[in-house]
Amino acid sequence: MSDIQLIDSHCHLIFENFEKDLEDVVLRLRSKGVKKLIHACCELTEIPKLKKISQEFHEIYYSVGLHPLEAEKWEPNSKSVLRKSVQEDKKVLAIGELGLDFFKSQNETQQIDALIPQMELAYELELPVIIHCRDAANKMIEICNNLSKSGKCPKGVLHCWTGTRKEMKQFLDLGFYISFSGIVTFPKVYEIHECAKIVPNDRYLIETDSPFLAPVPHRGKRNEPAFVENVANFMAILRSTELITIAQESFKNAEDLFKFDLLS
Repeated sequence: MSDIQLIDSHCHLIFENFEKDLEDVVLRLRSKGVKKLIHACCELTEIPKLKKISQEFHEIYYSVGLHPLEAEKWEPNSKSVLRKSVQEDKKVLAIGELGLDFFKSQNETQQIDALIPQMELAYELELPVIIHCRDAANKMIEICNNLSKSGKCPKGVLHCWTGTRKEMKQFLDLGFYISFSGIVTFPKVYEIHECAKIVPNDRYLIETDSPFLAPVPHRGKRNEPAFVENVANFMAILRSTELITIAQESFKNAEDLFKFDLLS
């Protein structure tokens, strides 16, 4: 296992269900070869906690942003708060998790009003975006296309991919990466399996989205970054390759997108 180096490109560890054993969680991810992880931000009040946890554990980097299901919390000064957070800490590597979610909420205008300034800020700061997109691919593609036409679409990743092959191609054509979570290990998610088989070697990431969506064989349990190895293993099966290949490709892709190396 010593040859395997992994990056969990999306997780959440500041939730209450990690409070009692976070150090053990970190020891387990280290034992599985997880060298770096991106802790995604859901709302601006999380930023001080994210900064603190990134100082405590060298593996942890983080994003700053507002989740679409928290869109009503977007305020006139939110963009400046995010900008200041980026400027104050080199471990902030992305803007997000931002995006659209029409599965759980229908406040489309409010979500777009929170999304656009975050996309603009990411472009301004030359940072990638972490995109949450659920039942909203067409609108998200439309927005990204419009930004792209004006030459101002940031780079980024569609996290926790659950879309179709056609949607994936459209996001890939816009320059985005596609990230596969524990969902890819579930049975009967045939379209996601097909996406995982055909995504280009240099355009996919792997993630856990901890504490949600634990992969097989951990379904029903709290998810954690160590389980990203299970995602990598299943990706290897789908792509008819070896675990080491998935580890190396996804690691390089995450480094290319998030630019961890610029900190050293």
